[in-house]
Amino acid sequence: MINSKARIAGLLMAGALFVSACGGSTATPAPATEAPATPAPATEAPATPAPAAITIGVAFPNSDTFLSRVQDGMKTKATELGVTVNITDAKDDVAAQLSQVENFVSQGVSAIIVVPVDTSAAQPMADAAKAANIPLVFVNRNPSIAGVPYVGSDSLFAGQVEMEQLAKLAGNKGDVVILEGQVTNEAAVLRTQGCNEKAAAAGMTVVDTQTGDWDRAKAQTLTENWLQSGKLKAGMVVCANNDEMALGAINAIKAAGISLKAGEGILVGGVDATSEALASMQAGELATTVFQDAKGQGAGGVQAAVDLIGGKTVPDYVDIPYVLVTMDNIADFLGAN
Repeated sequence: MINSKARIAGLLMAGALFVSACGGSTATPAPATEAPATPAPATEAPATPAPAAITIGVAFPNSDTFLSRVQDGMKTKATELGVTVNITDAKDDVAAQLSQVENFVSQGVSAIIVVPVDTSAAQPMADAAKAANIPLVFVNRNPSIAGVPYVGSDSLFAGQVEMEQLAKLAGNKGDVVILEGQVTNEAAVLRTQGCNEKAAAAGMTVVDTQTGDWDRAKAQTLTENWLQSGKLKAGMVVCANNDEMALGAINAIKAAGISLKAGEGILVGGVDATSEALASMQAGELATTVFQDAKGQGAGGVQAAVDLIGGKTVPDYVDIPYVLVTMDNIADFLGAN
């Protein structure tokens, strides 16, 4: 009986072991844990495009003392406005300047500024710019071309106030010679006209006018010739269209041993109020000059060009006023040009 019960218990235990071995766990396996999804990168707003770069082509006739200051004014204003100026020098060659303007057109500059070699030959440059729909501005020398703004000063006024001051210092006495700039420039023509008008108004006679082409050395040679011929002598006046020629005349007069003081020598006047001219005034040599705001003209030219590029209206004439310089107000102009 005992053996039978033992066999049954053994069989039951073996069956349990078999089921355990074959069936395994009946627990439902946990689902696999998924990696968290990587969030999609945020879409960035497109960057605001920078304004198109502005390049202004600038054609100068030369780089004399005064025009170098005009260039300085342009560079300073260009930096302030964040634009680029590309400056060329035609070395007083009309054909070279036209070629430079045509190169600016082919380069697709944003605007063009011209100080003409010859104001009477400026039309082809205006035509080239207009055909390419490129804004054009004239500075310092005015060809008076319809539809093209001019930034500069009234040269007739400059000649008038220069001669008025010379006549005053001379006591309205003595004859006058005129050193004229390039006769193809309206500035030379108008300043000479102003000298003539005010000499006549003072009862003084203009005995000769010679063209010094704005150049100091040429003016010195012309003055030497006047002195040697007796056409210029003590008690007379030299009305020069610019300071460079006035300083050339002074060199010749000093070399001849003639005084530059009123009442005993030759009085010389100029226009521009360059630093050398003001120093000459302080030294008692140059009698007077007329301040022409070189840097103001340069800055005004760049501003006008940028305004035209932006679609703004620019007046046909942007006046940068002349101011007579005397020993009473000379301190106001030291360092200005």
